[in-house]
Amino acid sequence: MIILIAPEKDVPNEIEILHQLFQEGLQYYHLRKPNKNYEEHCAYLNQIDKKYHNRIVVHYFHELINDFNLKGIHFQEQKRRDNIDNPGQYFKNLNMFGKSISSSFHEPEDLETCYFEFDYHLLSPVFSSISKQGYKGRGFDVNHIDKRIVGMGGVTTENLVEFNKLGFKGVGVLGGIWNSSEPLKEFKIMKRYFE
Repeated sequence: MIILIAPEKDVPNEIEILHQLFQEGLQYYHLRKPNKNYEEHCAYLNQIDKKYHNRIVVHYFHELINDFNLKGIHFQEQKRRDNIDNPGQYFKNLNMFGKSISSSFHEPEDLETCYFEFDYHLLSPVFSSISKQGYKGRGFDVNHIDKRIVGMGGVTTENLVEFNKLGFKGVGVLGGIWNSSEPLKEFKIMKRYFE
């Protein structure tokens, strides 16, 4: 399982590259643009071919799920803490039928003891981040946790086997693709690994 996280700041030819990645089989694209407002999120989504909308998970403005045929919604750690204690209330006005719900974690213990059934969980940083300076890897081993956990932090084509050994069911990648001079080539290598 490969989850591609959107670059925080737009990169040249981003939508074009994204379309190529979708054509190559990208199934999970996490739209995480903290500096974009609701209208800018809509504008961004409108640039993406509608047939790929069902592979996109939004981090902000979860209500976008009502207006676009998206894959699902993602809770960042703080938003999860603020809302998941009363999930019925949170999801009341969201059309969540058949959609995925995921969340970010930074401590394996929090992930293990979280009672809410997420479809998958992002845990970071496993290795030192490529896109965030000073974000040091902690080498989490999650073999003992019976949940679908995706490792993030320092993902490259060279260390996929390490994520596997540590018990991760996939990787969440940002810098390993977007900072590459050949994002498509890197993605193809990762995809082959997981097949």
